Amino acid sequence: MKKILVLAALAALAFSSCSKKEKVDEYGYTIKDNQIVYNTPARPADQQSMLQFAAEPIEHVRVGLVGLGDRGTGAVYRFPYIEDATIVALCDLMPERVERAQGILEELGAPRALYEFSGEEGYKELCQRDDIDLVYLAVPWQLHTPIAVYAMEHGKHVAIEVPAATSIKECWDLVNTSERTRKHCMMLENCCYDFFELTCLNMIQQGVFGEVVHVEGSYCHNLDPYWDQYQGDWRMTYNKDHHGDVYPTHGIGPVCQDIDIHRGDKMNVLVSMDTDAFNGQEIADKRYGKGVVEKYANGDNTMTFIRTEKGKTILVEHNVVTPRPYNRMYQVTGTKGFANKYPNEGLALGADMVKAPVAYDDLDAEEYMSDAERDALMALYEHPIAKGISEKAKEVGGHGGMDFIMDYRLIYCLHHGLPLDQDVYDAAEWSSLVELTEVSINHGSMPIVMPDFTRGEWNKLDGLHFALLEEEN
Repeated sequence: MKKILVLAALAALAFSSCSKKEKVDEYGYTIKDNQIVYNTPARPADQQSMLQFAAEPIEHVRVGLVGLGDRGTGAVYRFPYIEDATIVALCDLMPERVERAQGILEELGAPRALYEFSGEEGYKELCQRDDIDLVYLAVPWQLHTPIAVYAMEHGKHVAIEVPAATSIKECWDLVNTSERTRKHCMMLENCCYDFFELTCLNMIQQGVFGEVVHVEGSYCHNLDPYWDQYQGDWRMTYNKDHHGDVYPTHGIGPVCQDIDIHRGDKMNVLVSMDTDAFNGQEIADKRYGKGVVEKYANGDNTMTFIRTEKGKTILVEHNVVTPRPYNRMYQVTGTKGFANKYPNEGLALGADMVKAPVAYDDLDAEEYMSDAERDALMALYEHPIAKGISEKAKEVGGHGGMDFIMDYRLIYCLHHGLPLDQDVYDAAEWSSLVELTEVSINHGSMPIVMPDFTRGEWNKLDGLHFALLEEEN
């Protein structure tokens, strides 16, 4: 009898271990035919797709802002200029930051927030209130998904700073929670609202570049002057502990919109590689003492290559430790023309592609247009969502105005009950590069078959369309 009990206990333990392993691997990967293949689990029965989801219109959006560092404080400055929304709650680890934010609101003639929260779990009290519609998160990366999930589970729409998640498991947590709760989950990828990127997107959709075949984006920004500004050293800590493109969304976001990712195309295969940490290790030695960080993980420069279902390619780069001019790269290569934003804004188009009431002489797609020709054409193709608010956006500011357009569009869509410009699948797809690039590098730059966060619905929509009221179309 004793032997039977022991065998039963061992069997139960084995079953338990197997169940736990299956649960852990649900969003993991296997290696097959020299490729890393990520799982795409079936959608649970109690969930529905969030493609083109539109919530009930909100007469006046009540905003709870969590995180009042640099990014959060910027939002405090912007929201008083947006109609149909009010910051009603403020939360930060440090109560003095909450009071500073209240002072900014008063300075701008806006009402003080009704509710103040602080401490490590102050966000929970904020999310538990039933008089808040939107939770706006500007906290360290590692807290994005846990707080966003908590907020959605408490009936709130969520807007999350970039990246929205730091692992594939977190990406699926955002998707599953949004689908189950029927709450919006938008990543605050402001670079999608840069004036140059928006105009190029409109030109692409109008066929000016022909068929777009290749796009590039990056985040190359020397952070040497800024490392000490990250509370608790969280950003340097993440970089020294991880390989890969740990901050991919400024580069990947705008170009994914350009080629209709999960709106007619999808990212299929990814390969990533990096340099050694030449400067990264030196910076760590200076900050912590030589030998304290035995091996700084993140390479000085990371390059990621992606091929889509429709045979298009994407190049994304990350570099935050070498002295070089700021560069988001942003390039569009089409069958009939080319655009790039850095180091100088440039368009190269053939004369047959320019249909405008402007005189263009001897255009050749192998040479850049003159600045005057470029500016005239870009004014003609200004994106509809920027028309009428571009001057106000530049005046209010936030990375040249793109932050204001981002916030304005978020509130506009919530107020009118329209689908958001960025959905939860964008948040997951763009943020997934954080883990995928690290795994590829850790396996000798092995190709990765990427997960499909739409679960097979990537071609149900016909292109990207920013929602507008009928009278504005």
